[in-house]
Order: sequence, then structure tokens, then C-alpha cells
Amino acid sequence: MSVHDFVEAIVGFVRANEGWTGPVAFVVAFLESFCFLSILWPGTAILVGISALLAKSGVEMSILGPAIIWAGIGGSLGYAVSYWIGLYYKDGIREIWPFNRNPEMLDRGQAFFKKWGAIGVFLGHFFGPVRAVIPVIAGMYAVPHWQFQIANVLSAFIWAAGIIAPTYFGLNYLLG
Repeated sequence: MSVHDFVEAIVGFVRANEGWTGPVAFVVAFLESFCFLSILWPGTAILVGISALLAKSGVEMSILGPAIIWAGIGGSLGYAVSYWIGLYYKDGIREIWPFNRNPEMLDRGQAFFKKWGAIGVFLGHFFGPVRAVIPVIAGMYAVPHWQFQIANVLSAFIWAAGIIAPTYFGLNYLLG
């Protein structure tokens, strides 16, 4: 099964089960923000596909807000769990897949984090190449929990709205 087929299967599920849009957005955003799976998971493509489907199917805008909220919660929870993994394993994280096979991922993430610090947690949600490692590195460096969570939650909801809303409104405008 190709990535395209996988994305289509999830979007097709949402098409057939509109009431599941929120929970699906939650799971997709969680996996997109979770340190190990975000490397392989096409979460952004799935969220764009779901948003396009919502616009094309003519569902009321009332479903858009909950989808963004569900995705924001999923994204922030994925980052939070990744933070705790980094806090727990510290430098031992280098021995865990996928980081043991791709140590340059951690090196790039560390360089990004050293440059941006806690603001890097906020920025990390928006940059796919470092999204997988920033929360783990924040945990490794024991960034204070409250600083991490403020940056995490704010950026997760902005990221979710930035993925879902433009596609929905753009397609509604074009189809309108």
C-alpha cells in the first residue's frame, strides 16, 4: 500500500463517517507530532485531505472548529509524550530506533534547539524535518515543563488551524 493509498483510505473513512472527523484529526495530529512515528506518518497530507473533503462535501463550518481543536489537542499531546520520552531516556535516546539508525536527525535537532532554545519547541511544530526530534531534545535538555507546554500548546493549535483552515476556506472560495 502506497502512502497515497493510505491517505486516501483515511480520507475515505472520514467521508463515510463524518462524525468521526474530530477523533480522526486527533489521532492523525498525535501521530504527526509523536517523535518516532512522525518520521513515517503522512499526517499533514491526511489533515489537508480531510479539510479538502470537508470543504468539497459542503459540510457546515461548525465541524471545522472542532476538527481544529481535536487536531490541536492531538498535536500537543504527541509532543508532550515525546518530551517525556526525552526526559526519561536522556542520552540513551540515541540507542532507540529510529535515532540509532539516523543519528544525524538528533544532531540537526540539537543544533536547531541550541540556536532557538525553548522557542524551538514552538517553531518545531511547523518544520517537518525537526518536528520528530525537537520535543525529545527538549526533554533531554530538561527544558522546564511549563516553558515546554506553553510553547507546545500554542504552536500545536496554530499549526492545526494553519493546516486545516486554509484548505477548507480556500476550496470553499474556489468552489463557491
